[in-house]
Amino acid sequence: MVYSKEMRLSSRFIITGACGFIGSHLAKALIARGDYVIGIDNFDPFYDRKLKLANIADLDQNSFQLIDCDIRNTLEITEIFKRDPIDCVFHIAALAGVRPSIEDPARYASVNIDGLLSVLEAARSINCNRFIFASSSSVYGDNKKVPFAETDPVDEPISPYAATKRSGELICHTYSKVFGLSIACLRFFTVFGPAQRPDLAISKFMHMIDSGKTIPMFGDGSTSRDYTYIDDIIQGVLAANDFISSTNNKYRIFNLGGSKPITLKQMIDKVAKVVGKPAKIEQLPMQTGDVLQTFADLTRSKADLGFDPQTSFEEGLQKQWEWVGKKATRHQGIVASRQ
Repeated sequence: MVYSKEMRLSSRFIITGACGFIGSHLAKALIARGDYVIGIDNFDPFYDRKLKLANIADLDQNSFQLIDCDIRNTLEITEIFKRDPIDCVFHIAALAGVRPSIEDPARYASVNIDGLLSVLEAARSINCNRFIFASSSSVYGDNKKVPFAETDPVDEPISPYAATKRSGELICHTYSKVFGLSIACLRFFTVFGPAQRPDLAISKFMHMIDSGKTIPMFGDGSTSRDYTYIDDIIQGVLAANDFISSTNNKYRIFNLGGSKPITLKQMIDKVAKVVGKPAKIEQLPMQTGDVLQTFADLTRSKADLGFDPQTSFEEGLQKQWEWVGKKATRHQGIVASRQ
């Protein structure tokens, strides 16, 4: 779906988790098309605050307002929502990661479930009826049927993180049914690209291979993931907002994936090729919570959203690696200027 400034009026949006990987890319896309964005982020120490601030450093400050706030602070969140009319809420904020959720499931439930309820209540309090919820392919668990379709059973998540995302989808359904909100739940499939979170495999492996460190490979390398480039994800998010604003559909779940799974071994080989150095691999046992595969069925997303991923895995890797190099060059320039 193609958007044109000339064809639409500017809107005001709230993005929770606005300084993170996906949230910051979404903010840039909305501002580029002429919209105003209120970004909410509490700079959770899951990774460095400086990285998050760098994600939004080049945003037009005339079109972007950043508010430091925990989404679980219902009173403050509601006050933020009441300041100005809001056209749609993009709820991207969450504690992410399968393995960390196993170590602290209670905190994941607090942020991902209580936080969602706080934001939904704030939206309801100002009659903001359009809501986009960032879900995850993790809800499919060890689904044996491929590709994964939105109609597949998702009653057996295998990590606390996945359980919180599925719970979020059910809560959204309730708010749509009972309170009349138009909600799209977007199941993201392994998003990658510039500014990817440093804990995620591609980002981590690029740096480890470049510095000659040994990569931990959990399992025999045959597990596979449906990697999706960030620009394609953002196109799907924007299309979902358009869908719920122009149809009578009050609740809809969409897969947003590349629909071309890559095995772990293939991913490591392709990352090493882009970096230009061999990968040193240490094979380790599979970890609790890891699924064997993810694979998005895009039938519904293509039909309803016109979602059609354009960036190949190899092209996306190259763009991410180029961004890593530019980031390192900027850092070196800053250090030199301070000496």
